[in-house]
Amino acid sequence: MSRTEILEEIRRMPEAERRELVESIALEFGDFDGTLLPGEAELIDQRLQEHHDNPKDVVSLEEVRSKLDVKYRK
Repeated sequence: MSRTEILEEIRRMPEAERRELVESIALEFGDFDGTLLPGEAELIDQRLQEHHDNPKDVVSLEEVRSKLDVKYRK
């Protein structure tokens, strides 16, 4: 199967399936080695503490994705 055929097939997939596939490909073939950039660990700790302090102040992943779709899809 050619690259073009693969991309066409992916475009026909439901959005949730496409997202899962992209995540799987990134994990399998990406070059992320698990190392955090300077400041990332502190930011993660800060946000986790904020969540512990205000557990009801959350936004669902679905809501975030929806807002991103509206903002960046044209």
